[in-house]
Amino acid sequence: MYIPKYYKVTDFEEIREFIQKNSFGTIVTTKKGKPIATHLPLRFSEKDGDYYVTGHMAYGNPQWRTFEGSEDILVMFQGPHAYISSSWYEHENVPTWNYQAVHIYGKADILNEEELKQELSEMLLKYEKHRENPVLWEKLSPQVLERELKGIVGFKIKLHEVQAAYKMSQNRNEKDYLNIVNKLQEEEELNSRQMAEEMKKKL
Repeated sequence: MYIPKYYKVTDFEEIREFIQKNSFGTIVTTKKGKPIATHLPLRFSEKDGDYYVTGHMAYGNPQWRTFEGSEDILVMFQGPHAYISSSWYEHENVPTWNYQAVHIYGKADILNEEELKQELSEMLLKYEKHRENPVLWEKLSPQVLERELKGIVGFKIKLHEVQAAYKMSQNRNEKDYLNIVNKLQEEEELNSRQMAEEMKKKL
């Protein structure tokens, strides 16, 4: 990913928090030279000092069969993004687009059955624990679990490179920056208001 120096993020804890918050990612591999992608909810985890992105996909999805021959798998995560009008600047300029994005490269392995069960249990806990009637692993019947497990493939991607870019008008002066935040807050588009909140954290 091309990252100008203004926008490069290197704080690993900040990147990890971003992935946890924006965990619906895109996995990209190639099959016979053609890029293929799958959009999935993913988890970021640590084990024995190594970091992993874990998840599962349908058994019928051919992408998981490309994992074995792929030395580099790309996983992309995206946060809020918004159009930035140059009418919000003090001086004449051109419009642009603000965004947050993280790219991860790694090697994938297929989970065995016990690892897959653990992965599914932890994912359900993450997304269900705060709900009134949480659907947790231990509450599901063995019949349902057996049927569902047959239709999916679990995987883990061991990280070996992380790239992160937060393009949030860091190259603008303070007056322009504050005006951009204010203008974004006035927009009807949800992404614009979310970008304003992210930019306010940098003030």
